[in-house]
Amino acid sequence: MKHSYVAEVLASQDIHQEFTVKGWVRSFRANQFIALNDGSTINNLQCVVDYENTDPELLKRITVGAAIAVTGILEESQGKGQRVEIKAQTIVIEGDAHPEEVKLTILSPKRHSLEKLREQSHLRVRTNTFGAVMRLRSKLSFAIHQYFNERGFYQAHTPIITGSDAEGAGEMFKITALDLENPPKNEDGSINYKEDFFGKETNLTVSGQLEAETYALGLGKVYTFGPTFRAENSNTSRHLAEFWMIEPEVAFCDLDGNMDLAEDFIKYVVNYVLTHCQDDLAFLENRLVQEDKSKPQAERASMLLREKLQFVVDNNFKRVSYTEAIDILRNSKPNKKKKFKFPINAWGADLQSEHERFLVEKHFECPVILFDYPANIKAFYMRLNEDGKTVRAMDILFPGIGEIVGGSQREERLDVLKEKMAALDIPEEELHWYLDTRRFGTCTHSGFGLGFERLVLFVTGMTNIRDVIPYPRTPGNADI
Repeated sequence: MKHSYVAEVLASQDIHQEFTVKGWVRSFRANQFIALNDGSTINNLQCVVDYENTDPELLKRITVGAAIAVTGILEESQGKGQRVEIKAQTIVIEGDAHPEEVKLTILSPKRHSLEKLREQSHLRVRTNTFGAVMRLRSKLSFAIHQYFNERGFYQAHTPIITGSDAEGAGEMFKITALDLENPPKNEDGSINYKEDFFGKETNLTVSGQLEAETYALGLGKVYTFGPTFRAENSNTSRHLAEFWMIEPEVAFCDLDGNMDLAEDFIKYVVNYVLTHCQDDLAFLENRLVQEDKSKPQAERASMLLREKLQFVVDNNFKRVSYTEAIDILRNSKPNKKKKFKFPINAWGADLQSEHERFLVEKHFECPVILFDYPANIKAFYMRLNEDGKTVRAMDILFPGIGEIVGGSQREERLDVLKEKMAALDIPEEELHWYLDTRRFGTCTHSGFGLGFERLVLFVTGMTNIRDVIPYPRTPGNADI
């Protein structure tokens, strides 16, 4: 049976016309008013039942969580809270949900904590909060592809299984097809990976950047958008073992152009959801307002959610050198009063989340782009400045998040790149293909990486990164 979606019916002007809608029962009051939702919108459609002329056995099966199909006439609503409603003529139960079993799940009408919702991640998307978050996640994903497509970028599908470590971090998930109980051994007792599927050690990728660089140096402007993996034992509200990254790479682009691209990109996608996701943003904004009421005044948000997003769209990001940022932090009250967990004593310190958030939330009170970091705390592929001690790196810092973007102008000089690799004991033969890009038509080029979940975190106002991805992968947790 052809049916209409709830979002379409709620927006329809076809009063007195017949519609069929399908969805899940959110509530059923007085044996008469069904709140129906099919996931197409945060808003429910009210379906009015003529209970006196409806089979009592059918009424018993209209329970919270049940999937039903309703056919009826669209009418202007006589009650408050909705513009239109369906006067039900026929109701078909497509899937029962027994009340006693529903009580044991997060589908029950009572309010559940986010921690409880994580325990049933397969059901949480049916709640208002997670329905709103996941619709926003989807719209953001679309906006990202649209942004790059409109600007002449080509999407590059970089490998998920790789033999290189782009970050040099060493915290990677190993991939093997060997029998782990009886792996082939070398004479010295080590595992003989030449007998493995790929004939060498391989891992899940931590970044598609290096491969994307090779494509930028042929196609000009490319971007990747795919899953990446970090085997970090970090049980925090900001880290995942599996997450999604957006990584553009652009030939003939320096650091200034890279910062311009990143800022313009973020403003575009944030503006997209402001334009197309008002209902979900309004719901999440109200949720945050209610949460703030239980907090001390000093801990409450200074801006409403949509106000904060509009501020990002309307204002330039503050650009500050690492050196200037260190001076600000060293002379700040929290540092002088030893309030920072990691005190700033000297130039060269690796900034922590507490430092980044101080700069954004307390000092500048706007998004900040830090650039020209010390070379020894950044990756080997970042271009060395003429001072010999800093690199053309940049990070974008956001309120409530800290670092949301990390990028750089890439080191295009073959001799300098080889020297930096040698200093870090990175074998040239392992990245011979990467060095080739500097041998054959090298040029200035830049790129950045944006953690998609951190962007969703900022846009939705959620505070734990595990709540903005369908099935979070964290230490000790790989359910479903």
